[in-house]
Formats: sequence, structure tokens, C-alpha cells
Amino acid sequence: MATLYGVFRSRASRPIWLLYELGEDFTHVPVIQAYRLAQASAPDAPLNTNSAAFLKVNPIGQIPAYVEGDLVLTESLAITNHIARSRGGILGPQTPAEAAQIDQWTLLAVTAVETPALEILNVQGAGGDKTPEGQAAIAINAEKLRRPLKRLEEHLSSHSYLVGDRFTVADLNLAECLRYAQGHASLLGEFPAVKAWLERCQSRAAFQRMWAARMAEPANPN
Repeated sequence: MATLYGVFRSRASRPIWLLYELGEDFTHVPVIQAYRLAQASAPDAPLNTNSAAFLKVNPIGQIPAYVEGDLVLTESLAITNHIARSRGGILGPQTPAEAAQIDQWTLLAVTAVETPALEILNVQGAGGDKTPEGQAAIAINAEKLRRPLKRLEEHLSSHSYLVGDRFTVADLNLAECLRYAQGHASLLGEFPAVKAWLERCQSRAAFQRMWAARMAEPANPN
């Protein structure tokens, strides 16, 4: 049985969502980010990314980490793509061309979408969107997102999903990266096909199960 290290309030949400989609049993070890703990090095601290036991799994000290036999993966989208390719059924590629398309959308997610979307989330989450500096930061990052979102809009205007007109790991990967910017309602409003696609992805039972667990997890464990 595979083991996944990481809490729901982290990029571990991505492989957890996929494993829920597949109905697979797995061992979940809830490793929390050390920066979320006041005393991560205290003897009674919960298992965290600075814990010696976890650093044996991933010396970089980041979550998620995934162990399947002798295979250890420590990048969330590498984990999801591996699971989808090896046993994802129709959520994974059915042809070499689909494998290339899944790689394409996954790389777009991590290179063009995730960073500016996360910047928007961080500013909004810190209340910075109420300041001129915060508004300026959001505007800069929203502009960075407009080109990839335009590319997505063009594709999704004539397709229900990214690959093969069915929900695949490509949709999951990109939806989870774009989710960070979901609070910027006016930006997503410029791209109605993207907005509708994101809502379709998040209406799935496996996402809802993951999201409920994420929301039940304490945001501030201290």
C-alpha cells in the first residue's frame, strides 16, 4: 500500500484528490509544514517538515512525499501524473499523444499559473487586498495570468475538459493550481469557459470529499 505524507492544507491535496477519485486505499501520514508551528523543534511538536523522521523520507523537508515500494516521489504533480499513468484508468493517458497533452497542461499549470495565482491568494489571505500596495500586487499577478487563461479559454470554449473531452489528471493538476486565484472573482469572470470548467472539476465527489477534510483541518494548529 502506498503512503502519502502531508496535511490536507498543502499541495498534498492534489494526490489525495486523485486517490479519492480512484477509490484507492493508502496510508496517510499527516505531516504539517514547520512554519505553521510556533515550536516545530519542541519534543512534543507534531510530525512536521523539520522532523528527523520526515527528513529521512524527504531531505528537502517539503510536502507532499509519496512512497510506493522502493519509489519515493516528492513533487505533487509528479505524484499525480505517476498515479494516473500507472493505475488511473481513464483519468490517465490512453495514448502517447494524450500523455504528451497531460504533460503539456501540467507544465503550464506549474510554470505559468501556480506562482501568480498563489501570490494573489497570499495577498488576499493577509488582508493586503485592502491596501494600495496589495491591490498593485494583485493587479500585476492577475496580468501574468491573463495570457495562460486566454489559452485555456480558447481550448475550453470548444472542449469540456483538457484532454480527450473527459476529466483527467490534467484537469486535476491545473484546477488545483488555478484554485489559488479563485478568490479573484473579477479575473475569472473575464474567462467564463475557464470558470465553468473549474466549477465542473470542483463539483466532483472526490474533490468535495477532499475539500471537506481540508476545511475540517485546523488552519492554525497553534
